[in-house]
Amino acid sequence: MEAKGRVFKYGDNVDTDVIIPARYLNSSDPKELATHCMEDIDKDFVNNVRPGDIMVANKNFGCGSSREHAPIAIKAAGISCVIAETFARIFYRNSINIGLPIIECPEAAREIKAGDEVSIDFDSGLITDNTTGKSYKGQAFPEFMQKIIKAEGLINYINEKG
Repeated sequence: MEAKGRVFKYGDNVDTDVIIPARYLNSSDPKELATHCMEDIDKDFVNNVRPGDIMVANKNFGCGSSREHAPIAIKAAGISCVIAETFARIFYRNSINIGLPIIECPEAAREIKAGDEVSIDFDSGLITDNTTGKSYKGQAFPEFMQKIIKAEGLINYINEKG
């Protein structure tokens, strides 16, 4: 599995209230959530994001409340992978549960710039900034996590095995 797209870059401590503001939590529809993704930190995000694009952030991405709405909104907006220095643990788990690939790689998170074209090989964890030609070694996804992501989430994975 791999992802390839243009980068949207964010800083430290991007919390779930910024990813999907609380005023939209009355909806659980992924398409509706996607229309408000990142609007309080980047009002142009929803107009500029394209399927396959990649989100890069610094430390503690997804901190704050434990709502699954945050990774659902990111995935539904078209983001194929999130790279960060570190993730809040509950966000990490929620992302895998809903099938959003995320990779911790401090060096890539610090060096990759907004607008760069990046590709990620989930089998090896290799992150390549196609704009600069530089590669980074992120954490490869274990096979069972790749199966969850391919199934579009844990519930689908369990249902497929049943």
